[in-house]
Amino acid sequence: MRAVFLDFGTVSHDDLDTTTLERVLPGITLYPTSNDAEVDERIAGAEFILTNKLNITRARMQAVPGLRFVGLTATGTNNVDLEAAKELGIAVCNIRDYCTVSVAQHVLGAILLLTHRFREYGQAAVDGTWSRSEQFTVPGPPIRELTGKVLGIVGHGTLGKAVAKAARDALGMRVLVAEQRGARRPAPDATAVANAMNSPVRVTLDELLRVADVLSLHCPLTPATTGLIGARELALMKPDAILINTARGALIDLDALVAALRGGDLGGAAIDVLPQEPPTSGNVLFEPGIPNLLVTPHIAWAAFEARQRAVDELALHVEDFLLGRRRGRVV
Repeated sequence: MRAVFLDFGTVSHDDLDTTTLERVLPGITLYPTSNDAEVDERIAGAEFILTNKLNITRARMQAVPGLRFVGLTATGTNNVDLEAAKELGIAVCNIRDYCTVSVAQHVLGAILLLTHRFREYGQAAVDGTWSRSEQFTVPGPPIRELTGKVLGIVGHGTLGKAVAKAARDALGMRVLVAEQRGARRPAPDATAVANAMNSPVRVTLDELLRVADVLSLHCPLTPATTGLIGARELALMKPDAILINTARGALIDLDALVAALRGGDLGGAAIDVLPQEPPTSGNVLFEPGIPNLLVTPHIAWAAFEARQRAVDELALHVEDFLLGRRRGRVV
């Protein structure tokens, strides 16, 4: 069985144990990265193609007559032509629930960094501001307690639920969830919204935007959610609210986000995903002087344990496929 992992370097930083993969796919070739030309060359004659983010198109699958399996170390499947795979009889597997803890940690860390002003006060401690102070501490931007504040969740799947639970348990936040567009449900009871501690209450997105102190995005990118948070939506939010995106970059209109931050119409933002990755020159998030903005390079998922789990889960999918079962199959 000829098997290739085309972009193993996006999952492993030379720190993962590959025993499980090598056991089910003896002789697998692990490539750190592959450009377009290299992909076409490297998949020739392969029965198993593993990848994280590279595009596996209809043309590529048709060019490999013996291809049996495409495996992804990711939940999203938009980089594989699923319809073509189905027509060609090629199995496609993804993985789920592998990075839940890592993402929840990242979101809580971002909330704390922005509300407790760690960057500003950390800088004040080392740039001479503290040593010049006439008192034992440094007056500065306001710090807020999070207990009782409202966390708004958009996308209440595995990740959204984990973030909600972590925020409730660790920070004492109340949780409201945006209902899916087009959903028909009675208006929530005012008391339930006011409490919203033990079980999340669903409200419309507009209602959520108006009351959320922190808004965290965990929904997939679809035609309906592209540009979900734009100028109109940002204008509905509290001027001291925080927006966090660990889902997909194109959910937010970045020009509108930067305008809101510069204008003092939004309290802060933590952005881990961009529409184009790596970012292209000219991305507005990298302009100088944008206040209260944290940008990280798509690492919310990337705890060591999560990356190891991704590899091991994919190996289990391969093993089940070889036994004629359908574990993790999307096609």
